[in-house]
Amino acid sequence: MKIKCESMNILKLALILIMVCDIATAQTTSREQIVFLTSQWEGDRFEDGRPKVENDILMRMKNVSIEEAWGVLRNEGYHNQFEGGWEPLHDDVPVVGRALTVQYLPNRPDVSEQIERKGKEEDRIGNPNSWPIDMLQENDVYVADGFGKIVNGTLIGDNLGNAIYAKSKTGVVFNASSRDMAGLSKIEGFNAFVRGWHPSYLTEVMLLSINAPIRIGAATVLPGDIVLGKKEGVVFIPSHLAEKVVVTSEVVRLRDLFGIGRLKEGKYTPGQIDNKWTDEIEKDFSEWLTEHMDELPVPKEQIQELLKQRTW
Repeated sequence: MKIKCESMNILKLALILIMVCDIATAQTTSREQIVFLTSQWEGDRFEDGRPKVENDILMRMKNVSIEEAWGVLRNEGYHNQFEGGWEPLHDDVPVVGRALTVQYLPNRPDVSEQIERKGKEEDRIGNPNSWPIDMLQENDVYVADGFGKIVNGTLIGDNLGNAIYAKSKTGVVFNASSRDMAGLSKIEGFNAFVRGWHPSYLTEVMLLSINAPIRIGAATVLPGDIVLGKKEGVVFIPSHLAEKVVVTSEVVRLRDLFGIGRLKEGKYTPGQIDNKWTDEIEKDFSEWLTEHMDELPVPKEQIQELLKQRTW
């Protein structure tokens, strides 16, 4: 019994040491932990460990609808990746990029003092809410859980907004608020999905972690997830499913264009197009792809790959 108790004490001590080591990294999740959490990603990674989904996929992702992305993820068993109820800066500017995640909590002086002290030791510049901005790379999206705080929960204004866009060329998703809507609106290409807008300053909020898993409403977000933000809301796409979402969307788009065109021509009835296509229609679709390859809104290489996989 004594040996068992001593073993348990050793185990507890080891766990405490692990926690201390994690804290010693000053709020930034280690590369090893990020790799562990995103183990299904098999491609390149950034130095911090985040999956590096290719820029080509990100550019094509801008044409994916929220419904298409949501549908693919649901079919793959991911039921908690969408969040709505935002007050976006713009309704017509999509936000697409790789998530850099940040967790904020209500301020607790003993913890926030330690965090700020550690930040100074590591030569971090400015207030903690600016530290994630210094880490942004092009095509990153700053995603933060600010526990839904509106008054005194304004994570950025137009100064930080300009700094974010200069580094990332995208925007932000905040489960919190922002200020300076007029100034932020002048940043061409920038968008912000926030819970509200308020003229107050950020107070009684502390930064807890950077690039750790966070909760945004009903969604779980990992560092390196692909953010797809549009008027309807935001989908957080696991990195290993990003290409599948894009390719599936492109196939659906092509089939819709073909179907609508053939309906306008009167070649097929709505019942034929809205049901499972016959071999005759599938063959017609393949021929249509070949004839219109250079004018379709999908990369030519992707259409050629699609044709290789078809048997009609």
